[in-house]
Amino acid sequence: MDDRKIEEAVRLFLEGIGEDVNREGLLETPARVARMCHQIYGGLEQNPGEHLLKQFDTANDNMVVEKDIPFYSTCEHHLLPFFGKAHVAYIPNGKVAGLSKLARTVEGFARRAQIQENMTAQIADAMEEYLKPKGVMVMLEAEHLCMTMRGIQKPGTKTVTMMVRGAFAEDFQLQQTFLQMVKA
Repeated sequence: MDDRKIEEAVRLFLEGIGEDVNREGLLETPARVARMCHQIYGGLEQNPGEHLLKQFDTANDNMVVEKDIPFYSTCEHHLLPFFGKAHVAYIPNGKVAGLSKLARTVEGFARRAQIQENMTAQIADAMEEYLKPKGVMVMLEAEHLCMTMRGIQKPGTKTVTMMVRGAFAEDFQLQQTFLQMVKA
């Protein structure tokens, strides 16, 4: 990331909305925003799927579900946050991932400016590519500040996106089992 460009952009933005960039409370804001960008957009500098390379052999081929993984991301249309929970599942095919690696994968994709629909697909794609499971299912539930604090202004509204692949796409009962586990 280019901190100098970020700081200049923040100064121009503040001037553009009519702020005094030399006001005491704003003097360090451009540098603070630049540092913040490293954290909230850090997923751009990594391949989050690589977390899934840490695997263990298993004879188990029962569904693995990790639910209620909190995430925070940024809407690429308005640069406002969206946040919620991710629920991921897969049917192992001889290997399972370390549990924290699923959450790290979600986190890595969340740390980018994007849309929720793409993030859902990115997580499913990474799980398919690195785990090579019999099936994958990913569901994200999120509140978008671009809908709650501007525009239609409907706080509490949740957007739900889902991606099903492999055995989950072929077996409606597997999908229902996943959904029941997520809601339990």
